[in-house]
Amino acid sequence: MSFSYIRTNNDAAPYSIVFGLDNNLWFTENKANIISKLTPTGEITDFVLPTQNSGVSLITAAEQGAYFTEYQANKVGYIAYDGYIAEYPLSDNCSPYGITVDDEGAVWFTCMGSNQIGRILENHTDYFDIPTPACYPSFITYGADNAVWFTENQGNRIGRITKKGEIKEYALPTSGSAPVGIASGKDSVWFTEIMGNRIGEIGYDGDMAEFDLTTANAMPHAIVVAGSGLVAFTKWGVNRIGVIAQNGELSEYKIHTPSTEPHGLAFDNQGQLWFALESGAIGRLIVHQAIQ
Repeated sequence: MSFSYIRTNNDAAPYSIVFGLDNNLWFTENKANIISKLTPTGEITDFVLPTQNSGVSLITAAEQGAYFTEYQANKVGYIAYDGYIAEYPLSDNCSPYGITVDDEGAVWFTCMGSNQIGRILENHTDYFDIPTPACYPSFITYGADNAVWFTENQGNRIGRITKKGEIKEYALPTSGSAPVGIASGKDSVWFTEIMGNRIGEIGYDGDMAEFDLTTANAMPHAIVVAGSGLVAFTKWGVNRIGVIAQNGELSEYKIHTPSTEPHGLAFDNQGQLWFALESGAIGRLIVHQAIQ
C-alpha cells in the first residue's frame, strides 16, 4: 500500500473528483467555490466559478469537459478542458446534487429539493417526478443497461429511470440504511449505505445484495467502479478507503493523516485511486496490501 497527498487551498474543502478524458483529475472545492485541475505531475490549476457561494458539489466527466452541480445556486455548471465555464440555471427549488452523463451526451442530475430527476439535452431541461415523496435523491450514475440509476437517501430505495423518463424503484432490504453514493459496473450497480454500514449491489435485472462492513460506524459515502471491476469507496466515519476485489474480497486502507474526511474518489487510466479529502488535500492510493 502506498499513500501520497497533494495539498490544496486552505479551507477549500475538496469534495468530488473525476478523471477527465484529457487525462487530468478535476475536482470541486466546495468552500472555495472553485473547480480545480490536477495534472499527473501534481500541478493544480484553479478556476473560480462565476456565481458566488454556488455550493459546488459533485462532478462528472464528459467528452469535451466536465459537468458539476451548484447546489445553492440551483445551476448545473460546465467546464471545458481548456477552462471555459458555462452555467445552466435550473428551477428555483431543484437543489441539484448528483450528476452523470449518458451515451448521447444528455446530462442527468438529482434534484434533492424538488424530489425529481433532471435532464439537460440540447439546451432543453426536463424534470421527472419521483414516485416516492421526500425521498431525497442523492448520487446518480449512467448504467451499462442504458438507463440512469440513483440513490434515494430518505426513501431507502434505489431508483432507475429510462431515457423516456420511466422510473422504477427498488426498496432496500434493510430499513433506514440511507443510501448515498452509487456507481455503475459492467453487470451491476454498486451503492453505499451510510447509516446501514453496508455496501449494496443491484444487478441490472433488479436482484439486490448487501454486504456488511467489518468496521463499525464506517459511514460509507462515495463509491467508484474501475474498468477492471474493482470497487472502491470512502469510509467517511473512520478515515479509511475500502476496496472490493473482483473475487468479492473486502480490504480497507487506513488514511494515516487523522480526520481527513474522505469523500469523492476516482480511478485514473493507470489504475491509481484518487480521493478528495475535505480537510484540504487530494490523496492517491496505490494498492499493495490491506491492513487487518
